[in-house]
Amino acid sequence: MRSFFTLLPVVLALSLSLISAGCIQSESGTTTPVQHTSNETLVAFVESAVAYVEENGKERALEEFSNPGGLFIQGELYIYAYDFNGTTLAHPINPEKIGINRLNETEDGVGAFLVAMNEAIRNGENFHRIEYINPTHSRTLESKLAYAVQVDDDWWLGSGIYTGPATQGSAG
Repeated sequence: MRSFFTLLPVVLALSLSLISAGCIQSESGTTTPVQHTSNETLVAFVESAVAYVEENGKERALEEFSNPGGLFIQGELYIYAYDFNGTTLAHPINPEKIGINRLNETEDGVGAFLVAMNEAIRNGENFHRIEYINPTHSRTLESKLAYAVQVDDDWWLGSGIYTGPATQGSAG
């Protein structure tokens, strides 16, 4: 398992590169301004969840991540966890999906998102642009910048920032 201190230099370097670039390019090739504070908050939120796993163990952490009134749901920010086979391990917004393999799920593009996120994480990339239902805006489809971290060889956890209206009509 990667320790928080091992990941810290990587997160700082990635954050600095995003800040210095001042933008993130979406899959469609358009440039979207980055909200620096929001990205830093997102990274810190996910890293605090990784630290929680290290301090409390996987099972206790997954219970806390799935708790809709717990420590890891703050407005639009919430932690979700998946294994690399596509099974939902924790999700406070969609608890009915816990224990379900979603890798081949076509509804809302979740399966495609998981395939892309698994590959990105394994390649050391933590950010990914998706479109997903925003639970705080009448469940409307919105653009979202996801950030995820591999916890160990079997699973990862992530969160995301909603950045505006969906543009492609598919979710992740």
